[in-house]
Amino acid sequence: MLDRVTGMQVFARVAGLGSLSAAGRALGMSQTMATKHLAALEARLGTKLLHRTTRRLTLTEAGRRYLESVERILAELEEADATASVETVEVRGTLRLNAPFSFGIREIAPLLPEFSRRHPDLVVDLGLNDRVVDLIEEGWDMVVRIGRMQSSTLVARKLAPSRLVVCAAPSYLERRGTPRTIADLAGHDCLGYTLSQTVGAGRWAFGRDARHVVEVKGSLAANNGDALVVAAVGGQGLVFMPSFLVAREIRAGLLVPLVLDEPTPELAGVYAAYPSSRRPPAKVRAFIDLLAERFAPVPPWDRDVAPA
Repeated sequence: MLDRVTGMQVFARVAGLGSLSAAGRALGMSQTMATKHLAALEARLGTKLLHRTTRRLTLTEAGRRYLESVERILAELEEADATASVETVEVRGTLRLNAPFSFGIREIAPLLPEFSRRHPDLVVDLGLNDRVVDLIEEGWDMVVRIGRMQSSTLVARKLAPSRLVVCAAPSYLERRGTPRTIADLAGHDCLGYTLSQTVGAGRWAFGRDARHVVEVKGSLAANNGDALVVAAVGGQGLVFMPSFLVAREIRAGLLVPLVLDEPTPELAGVYAAYPSSRRPPAKVRAFIDLLAERFAPVPPWDRDVAPA
């Protein structure tokens, strides 16, 4: 099947140059191929666009009306190509970025003023939620995610590790004592995160391979980590959270990281991802580069934060 856009290009050149041979030369094709494209276009439209004489081709009435539309369409296509080409090499336009709610507020949003200063022609559209979004269906340029990236439709770049920490407020530990083993957790108020695949509301996994699963219970379960951290700071119980969620509170002495007889597992990591079906535009590459710059070699949330 012959390409419709090429047929439009042939028609516009014939209208301007007055002959199929001249149009073919201008487009780098033979007169025979130019004739086929024009014939296919007329067949598709069901009308004649040109009067053919031995000396010259001239527009029919339908051809004159159609030429106005064709010239506008071809101009818009050229403009779209030019815009896409520029945005592939220049950081401009709108970057639609999706990130987990708490991580986005704590670690992504603070980077945006610097990113804006570096790239003043770019607007960032930041979406925050903890569900797995469909980049193609929902129109996101890129996503930042914590955990394993399993989609084969995405290109993912690991930006940083993400480790888990068990911690509690000093007031809770004074009141209830400090657990020393994972078995001790059964006697404590363990606040549960309901969305985690590794740390469930009632089952906490330990060990390098997360093999040791401990049944826990607590007075609060929530689908938001910040809510659990606030409760822990208030002395309600223990939390088992990614270190980025509790780093500030640990530094401030509001929470105390605990050392147990089994290590906490490391989550798969913090990743930036974009659709594999697209060449990443400059705006995506620029933001991923900034994340890599700020998160390596040790992410800021893990600097100077270690279990006591």
